[in-house]
Amino acid sequence: MYTPEAIGTPLTPTALKVLLLGASELGRELAIALQRLGVEVHAADRYVGAPAHHVANKAHVLDIYDGESIRRLVQEVRPHFIVPDVESLPADVLQEIEAEGVASVVPTALANRLTMNREGIRTFAHDKLGLPNSAFRFASTPEEMTRAAEEIGYPCVVKPVMGSSGAGQSYVGGADELEAAWNEAMKNSRFNVQRVMVEQYIPFDYEVTILAVRSIDPATGREATWFCEPIGHRQDRGDYVESWQPAHMSEDALDTARSIAARIATALGGRGVFGVELFVKGDDVYFSEVSPRPHDTGMVTLGTQRFSEFDLHARAILGLPIDTTLISPGASAVIRCEDRADGDIEYVGVNKAMAVEETNVYLFGKPRALTRRRMGVTVATAEDINQARQRAEEAAGYIKVRPTVFAEDGQ
Repeated sequence: MYTPEAIGTPLTPTALKVLLLGASELGRELAIALQRLGVEVHAADRYVGAPAHHVANKAHVLDIYDGESIRRLVQEVRPHFIVPDVESLPADVLQEIEAEGVASVVPTALANRLTMNREGIRTFAHDKLGLPNSAFRFASTPEEMTRAAEEIGYPCVVKPVMGSSGAGQSYVGGADELEAAWNEAMKNSRFNVQRVMVEQYIPFDYEVTILAVRSIDPATGREATWFCEPIGHRQDRGDYVESWQPAHMSEDALDTARSIAARIATALGGRGVFGVELFVKGDDVYFSEVSPRPHDTGMVTLGTQRFSEFDLHARAILGLPIDTTLISPGASAVIRCEDRADGDIEYVGVNKAMAVEETNVYLFGKPRALTRRRMGVTVATAEDINQARQRAEEAAGYIKVRPTVFAEDGQ
């Protein structure tokens, strides 16, 4: 992976360039972190006004899932680094770009290929690394899914292999619920991929995200791994709604969680932040998923750490020193639009939210509000996790998303 010896000036011939493929709210924070280090940031997405478009040096609108469109953009921008901000990008094109030495793909093109769907990464983790997993099967038809569920046993969980976050997941208590689970998975499957994962249901105690950071150790000059304190999180219908750091874990469970995170991050290769999702039951830890980029639950680090996960990803990409120091317990809570709002939107209640002690508000700037779409997040700190969670939740409750109300005749 390319390691720059110097950082130039944005928008000049000396510029060090990063191209974000996807311009989400996570990409927005990463763009800000990279710009603080003097990097020229290009953000590409399918629609005008994506969150990272607002802060990037240059915004690009194109079909980021089309390989030829990406090739043309790379030829135009000539980036040093390509940073995928979403799953399901054309993996073959990224691998060709990397192999040709045109740009470094973060963390690697292989990592993005393996993690673009649940089948790739779960099979890799189980077959190649031997990580502890719940039992799982894959199916391409309702009949195959029925056989898979019978082999694993009830209850089980059905998920689309190509899905966004927790969308399309179903808890299946018996055979009579399989048809509905298949339909839910297909409705939320990306690119209409007709394939699901059937997974053993483990009544875990809690789930955590371990942020593993791969960069260059200045003491040795070699790549090494650092860990942020574990992040607990709660989901609703498969979507993250709140997170907190540090999450309480036994020493044995924490050691196992970090071992799993280190093994998967090292195997995927390259540099950057890896968000490793794990289920914990007692001292037993089970691998779930990994994102080779900052994780949505890790937005809490905007308030809890000396350097947020976005700062750490930016540093790691450039091969700079890493500092994962936790400075305060904290929590995040998601701001959602409960109902679709056509046309322009506005936020009310921000003043009340920011009046909550030790709380900050991050609005993503998305141009449209869809039902249950994540539109922002509150981040609060406190002396203990419970108080931080209360503050974040209270602040998020004050903020509402509504259609813009224009005064008539200047009134």
